[in-house]
Amino acid sequence: MSTRRTAREVIDLLVDAGTWQSWDAPPEQGIVSSPYAAELSAAAARSGSDESVITGEGLVHGRRIAILAGEFGFLAGSVGRAAGERLTTAIERATAERIPLLAATASGGTRMQEGTPALVGMAMITAALVAHRRAHLPYLVYLRDPTVGGVMASWGSLGHVTAAEPGALVGFLGPRVYKAIFGEDFPEGVQTAENLHRCGLIDAVIPIEELAAEIDRVLNVLVAPMESLPPDPGLDPEDSVADADLLPDISAWDLITRSRNPERPGIRRLLRYGATDVVRLQGTGEGEHDPGLVLALARFGGAPCVFLGQDRRGQSEENPMGPAALAAARRGVRLSRQLGLPLVTLIDTRGAALTREAEERGLAGEIARTLADIIDLPSPTISVLIGEGTGGGALAVVPADRMIAAQHGWLSPLPPEGASAIVHRTTARAPEMAEAQGIRAKDLLARGIVDHVVVELPDAADEPEEFCRRMGRVLSHELLKLMAMDPEERYAARLRRLRHLGE
Repeated sequence: MSTRRTAREVIDLLVDAGTWQSWDAPPEQGIVSSPYAAELSAAAARSGSDESVITGEGLVHGRRIAILAGEFGFLAGSVGRAAGERLTTAIERATAERIPLLAATASGGTRMQEGTPALVGMAMITAALVAHRRAHLPYLVYLRDPTVGGVMASWGSLGHVTAAEPGALVGFLGPRVYKAIFGEDFPEGVQTAENLHRCGLIDAVIPIEELAAEIDRVLNVLVAPMESLPPDPGLDPEDSVADADLLPDISAWDLITRSRNPERPGIRRLLRYGATDVVRLQGTGEGEHDPGLVLALARFGGAPCVFLGQDRRGQSEENPMGPAALAAARRGVRLSRQLGLPLVTLIDTRGAALTREAEERGLAGEIARTLADIIDLPSPTISVLIGEGTGGGALAVVPADRMIAAQHGWLSPLPPEGASAIVHRTTARAPEMAEAQGIRAKDLLARGIVDHVVVELPDAADEPEEFCRRMGRVLSHELLKLMAMDPEERYAARLRRLRHLGE
């Protein structure tokens, strides 16, 4: 069990010294019964707080942020109408003043003493958060011990990024209520921050002492469009080429062999060497995750993005990329839409799962919906073909305003062995099929499917760090260039591009 801190202690650990400004007015409790009035008075005396939430603003690493902090010492952090009004007013103010919002929850849920009015107040709070998100403003959530009930079922579960403190009790139905209703203890180990992280429901488990630094890293990405962006550095001709004739004419099979080298850099090394302010997110936020897909916030040369990519080291014949990976990708698309951030997708897969489970969970539909969601995204989009690109799993994240390929990347409807089996009834002619299908980055550049090819000297596996830095520089250029375009013109150009892609 974690150490339970007061709301004020949490605020003192988060904000820069001397910068906290309360937004709270004395609560209007309305007409309440004498026993309840006595409870409120006693709760205030015990906790040193006039309600179960404290709101206000402060600087976190020098950046202005609004904070909603739960006070568990006040009637177990329960939220009634007065607390709901305080929260809603603070959210509306953060929206009007266009500043990010952090909720540091600690609550047993809605206030039972107030009944239904307290319950429906959660909808009021949620409506204010919807308006905040529609304004493309970040909403971060830190789940403290405990966070259960109506709070977890409303404003505690709506963060763009959600973390929890170690050991925190987090869930919907509190264990005491469960035991009273069902006459037995809730299964052990389920309602813990660590378990929810494993399940893909929250993004991280972070000690409160490290939270300010993590908030700073997250906001370095999320608020970048509202702050000054660096100038476009332009493309270095040593980094990439846009003319297929300038690329070496190696065979398709040689290229495929190189792309399958286990030493070849993938998404993790690209984020390590080519990006900054990287914040890994976990799963769909809805109870699924797949190690075959990585979702993150990141900056390339100062340009921010939501970054989602296929991780070939998380895929195997036993555990191929499945529907959960596409569901996590769609979460990335939603974040891009809600925050107005560019989306960068990375292709590196032998293909999506061909299993009964994948069929029954609607893999084909997930591919189609991911494809459609990315095409419809108003934000700038870039697709990166870094290695193998096979079938519908690759297709799902192909559509973009720009496509960049590594020199030894390739894109195909099936692995060449599979294509050979279909056409020639043997896998022995896979090299021949690879050559005939025009799958190489060089071929894709010649056909206008790819815009730039990032060079490998002589192969990315031989120089992983420098290759990833080159890719990062090309991404920075393309992101800044796309962000400078008029959104309607950019979207119209995307549709024209897709209409004639590969002709």
